[in-house]
Amino acid sequence: MRRVEPAAALVGDIAVPGVKGLCQRAAILAAIADGTSEIRGFGHAADTDAALEAVRALGAGVSEPSPGTIRIEGVGMRGLRPPEGPIDCRNAGTVLRLLSGVLAGQEGRFVLTGDESLSSRPHERIAIPLRQMGAEVETTNGSAPVTISGGKLEPITYVLPVASAQVKSAILLAGLFTQGGPTTVVEPVPTRDHTERMLQSLGVRVRRESSGISVWPVESIPPLQIDIPGDFSSAAPFLVGATLLVGSELRLHDVNLNPTRIGFLAVLERMGARTTVFNRRSSGGEPVGDLGIRSAELVATTIESHEVPNVVDELPLFALAASMAHGVSRVRGAEELRAKESDRIATTTEALHGLGAHLEAAPDGFTVRGVPTRFKGGSVETHGDHRIAMLGGIAGVLSREGVEIDDPDCVAVSFPDFFELLDEIARRDFVPEER
Repeated sequence: MRRVEPAAALVGDIAVPGVKGLCQRAAILAAIADGTSEIRGFGHAADTDAALEAVRALGAGVSEPSPGTIRIEGVGMRGLRPPEGPIDCRNAGTVLRLLSGVLAGQEGRFVLTGDESLSSRPHERIAIPLRQMGAEVETTNGSAPVTISGGKLEPITYVLPVASAQVKSAILLAGLFTQGGPTTVVEPVPTRDHTERMLQSLGVRVRRESSGISVWPVESIPPLQIDIPGDFSSAAPFLVGATLLVGSELRLHDVNLNPTRIGFLAVLERMGARTTVFNRRSSGGEPVGDLGIRSAELVATTIESHEVPNVVDELPLFALAASMAHGVSRVRGAEELRAKESDRIATTTEALHGLGAHLEAAPDGFTVRGVPTRFKGGSVETHGDHRIAMLGGIAGVLSREGVEIDDPDCVAVSFPDFFELLDEIARRDFVPEER
């Protein structure tokens, strides 16, 4: 149990952990590279450490010569070997799904498992295309454990039935091991393109045409030398808190600004948020910059289905922001929220209802009637979901009486120091009057 007290404002300069998905992708690709890769700015969390443990179990050498700098001794494109037991992906869906694509091109039989949450998520969505490519893939009633026996893979063109960067990435990574021409994934709407960018930075031939992304097979990939920028999803809670607390002025340094990751920034800006981007630059094929945010009054907006893939992790925070905006906000086409670490439509609605917010759940999202005043306060049950725990933390500083969070430690999945960092920037010398 942790209690987060009200704050007057959020003020200061902070940095957030490295992009979780980039850490995981870098670890997986480094394991099949030729030579020693160095990943700097690695953000340690349960999900990213799961990637390191997985590649170590598969035969890659992993060391950390200094904090946040990871070195991985690659075993080559087809050098991964089955460990004695299952590979535990913990709660990391990205690790299980992307690793499945790589293991489809290896020799041997591999078993991927995870915790209760990961084992209940749908994994046939990766099994179906990998089987079409020639791998033997078995799921457990559609979920984990997932068993993969690699084989000779053939390139395919696959139309994603549901937009998913993880499924797209699994297919593209398997495409590196095919015999012949390109493997193509056709997306219903664009999703995060971290995999494509990282592959291109390693010299892999990647082509984007309309809604299709293609990769060509390779014999080898070079070792990675990469600096991981801060994760926008980890920055997002602070952006919401600073926007809604009068007198806030916050600067977040070295944040990843990949256009497929910062849809929520555009949503906040159209609601009236005051944001600034400084020091734009590029690192490892990814755009990076510093984000400035000041307090502002927000107005309602609607998030449509085509926007969902690029804001999906931030939708609980959107509900929080909308709860204190002027007007009625809506989210449509976000069924994917029900297959996350928790059913985030249900858990977000439950959490904010308990704090006095006015929102109604729908099968594919929710409707929020904003009231631009502080929450009274109360308690939040996380259901073991790190995004809901962070939602509770920001609701706490926005409240009048504080918020108690039943399982604060679950933030370790992505952001172990979240509450400590929130305490550092929270000014609690006074609490201003409500708007």
